[in-house]
Amino acid sequence: MVRKKEAAGLVDLGPTDYAAAYCLQLALVEKRRSGQPGDDLFLLTEHPSTFTLGRRGGRQNLMVAEEFLKERHIPLIHIERGGDITFHGPGQLVLYPIFHLHQAGLRVAEYVHCLEEVMIGLAAACGVVAGRDPRNHGVWVGDQKLGSVGIAIRHGIAFHGLALNVSLDLIPFSWVNPCGLAGVRMTTLSRECGREVTLDAAKKDLLGRLTHIFGRPFIPLSKDHVDAILHQPDPFRQTQVAAA
Repeated sequence: MVRKKEAAGLVDLGPTDYAAAYCLQLALVEKRRSGQPGDDLFLLTEHPSTFTLGRRGGRQNLMVAEEFLKERHIPLIHIERGGDITFHGPGQLVLYPIFHLHQAGLRVAEYVHCLEEVMIGLAAACGVVAGRDPRNHGVWVGDQKLGSVGIAIRHGIAFHGLALNVSLDLIPFSWVNPCGLAGVRMTTLSRECGREVTLDAAKKDLLGRLTHIFGRPFIPLSKDHVDAILHQPDPFRQTQVAAA
């Protein structure tokens, strides 16, 4: 159960280069570490085509040559999140919470469960029944994987997060063993619905879903507030007061 009830911020960054979003997360983690209670911030974005390798990620699960990716201008980035290899691309909803687990009173397993619940709820809002599978964290529709979870923790603060396949091209997933699992097929909300689901449609229920699952209010913030949080002493509290 989440003990902390202070508001958190939700910022829609729009399309963001993966490396830029990663650097932003690191900066916000450091700010959160120094910080004032109530500064949890959830970053919403989508990325251009990118492969990432997590802590367990070995290149043995990359089924094409790295030169093949370079020719297509698709970077392969090794990062410290949990999990193996995965793909990000346009049409995928990506959420990066900068979330203080200790202050929220959540264990890692409980937090991962919350992130999975977010994706299960967003899928349900589109008429898709998704659930968990003991083979791997994330959410599944039958034997096909719909969304992934991968986190890292510094000083009790979680970052990285979840990626929900909404309408992205699935072909790049055929170039890897997704999440290190051979023979696993990926799917999207659009495929499961039998119609095109846009990111805007998938995001529509996000604010309410986060509020319900994390048991606290969420305040939509602009991208300008992210810069303010990084460079001012306590702008988040000022934003809460202004929004009250």
